[in-house]
Amino acid sequence: MQNFTFYSPTKIIFGKDTERNAGQEIVRFGGTRVLLHYGSKSAEKSGLLSRAEASLREAGLYYTKLGGVEPNPILSLVYEGVSLCKKEKIDFILAVGGGSVIDSAKAISIGAKNPDLDVWDDVIAGGKQISEVLPLGTILTIAASGSEMSNSVVITNDKTVVKRGYNNDIVRPRFSILNPELTYTLPTFQTACGCADIMMHSMERFFSVTEGNEVSDMLAVAVFNTVKKYARTAIDKPEDYQSHSEIMWAGSLSHNGITGLGAVNDWATHQMGHEISALFNSAHGAALTALWGSWARFVYKTRPERFAEFGSKVFNLPLTGDSDKDALKAISKTEEFFSSLGLPVGLTELAGKLSEDEVRNLAYRCTYQMKRTIGGFMKLGYDEIFEIYRVASAK
Repeated sequence: MQNFTFYSPTKIIFGKDTERNAGQEIVRFGGTRVLLHYGSKSAEKSGLLSRAEASLREAGLYYTKLGGVEPNPILSLVYEGVSLCKKEKIDFILAVGGGSVIDSAKAISIGAKNPDLDVWDDVIAGGKQISEVLPLGTILTIAASGSEMSNSVVITNDKTVVKRGYNNDIVRPRFSILNPELTYTLPTFQTACGCADIMMHSMERFFSVTEGNEVSDMLAVAVFNTVKKYARTAIDKPEDYQSHSEIMWAGSLSHNGITGLGAVNDWATHQMGHEISALFNSAHGAALTALWGSWARFVYKTRPERFAEFGSKVFNLPLTGDSDKDALKAISKTEEFFSSLGLPVGLTELAGKLSEDEVRNLAYRCTYQMKRTIGGFMKLGYDEIFEIYRVASAK
């Protein structure tokens, strides 16, 4: 186990009707003037937005609203939010939605508190580590990204169609409200994509070259197995509280950092997936499942026993002593599971047939124009990334 620092300050308020506590939580954290940030009109139609507004009014808070967040949140709306925060003297942001809304709120919190910096050029794309943001809280409506507890934010520059991620503990929400009932109305495909995202957060950490990291490994496996157990029920029975509650809490744990402590994490599939969702506006979870099997078959020989162990612990596959054979069986079994949820396991399923030029463009973009490598399990440069995309695009 390697040295690590674990910091996860987000207060979690979990359970039925907890969204009604949002206003009082904001007051506890010192907020007085609130930006209520949300996505589509579904938040209005469901009555959730009205309940959030009522909570703010009951707490005596001034608020203004900014909706319109899209899946794969865009920079132009972030700039609009930053300007609104400055105009209205906002001192707290409440994000009502899923990972896209929360990431958009995080980016706005960066720009509003750091007026001398450009939120994209200097921070998200530029990588400058900042020390202050506007505090924010969340009311979560989809279990998926883990952004409600994470230190990460991912934004797409809609002018350049470039998607970038930024990590800094300062962007972690002050509180997050998790009411599993708020996920009942999601389309089944979104529920499946959310489950995939949670599982992939665990897998990006489990598939590591670090040995002797058993506690974190078993936490990652527990998160994966919990989602695997309840995903089908959540899809088939949209109002099953037990399944949605288990998945929602698993989503938060999958990306608050605890499942990867003490080990080198991978994140190659996420990095490659970002380019897919940026160019094709695909659901993040679906982009991940479309790529993972091709990545796994390319890298597994680095440590085949790790994949064999995954198959044993997650799918109860017998260990035959032939690590290569066991690894490939585990990869196939994982793809079978993703397929059983209605998720793609190849890019053709997701985005149609890609030309070689399109595949090369994906690899070029993923390496930041040939300026970086990705991956902790195996270092991947342009040639390796191109090959993974190429194999995935043939499926």
